[in-house]
Amino acid sequence: DRTLDRLVNTHLHSDHCGGNALLQRTYPNLNTLIPPGESQAVAVWDAAALSYDKTGQMCPRFSFTDVLHDGQTLSMANLDWQVMSAPGHDPHSVILFAPEHRLLMSADALWQNGFGVVFPELVGVDAFDEVAQTLDLIERLNPATIIPGHGAVFTEVAPALALARSKLEGFAKSPEKHARYGAKVLLKFKLLEWGQISRADFDAWSEQVPYLGDLHARFGMGHDRKTWLDMMLAELERSGAMMVKEDVLMDV
Repeated sequence: DRTLDRLVNTHLHSDHCGGNALLQRTYPNLNTLIPPGESQAVAVWDAAALSYDKTGQMCPRFSFTDVLHDGQTLSMANLDWQVMSAPGHDPHSVILFAPEHRLLMSADALWQNGFGVVFPELVGVDAFDEVAQTLDLIERLNPATIIPGHGAVFTEVAPALALARSKLEGFAKSPEKHARYGAKVLLKFKLLEWGQISRADFDAWSEQVPYLGDLHARFGMGHDRKTWLDMMLAELERSGAMMVKEDVLMDV
């Protein structure tokens, strides 16, 4: 029967804040804290600036109470959490570190098996160096336990950092590899939302997504858009992330 009184967003991708509106309706006195970089876009609800239109994502409109600041300390669950800027995956993202227990909420800056798509790179903005700098920051913090934005809590931090750096080096050397990764994430994310959809409806949606159009234009390797999309979907199917039955795409 406790009332939720604080909601903190590390960044504003819809898979991290898409529940804000429902939580705010459920708990009318909820204090919502967001990173400062996109606060004006949230205030006027500019879905293009917030990337939801560009990525084809859905995010119900929400409000915020205050913004987070690099270097501030939040008191939550009887612990002091330090707010730290962590650009790369998203230029405005933050991570939260509780030094008393060396506990880190790493958002999408570090997972046990890598890190989130470097979204600025998908639109031609250099950000791989920022990913490296954020990984260096995490290493300096020397966390004992990490709560990632996706996946299970883990304690094997050194191997995770080594794997993330290896993946980052591969992406930096082969931007088209990162572009394929980004495209597949966008496609899989939408399948998660729908559960299943006809291929015709899926194609119609993909035609309206600016990020997919930009990625095809820059990294399509001369293939027409449908062939390139077929290649991305085939890779998702081979990896077990989706299946196709009677021209219906189904999330797995």
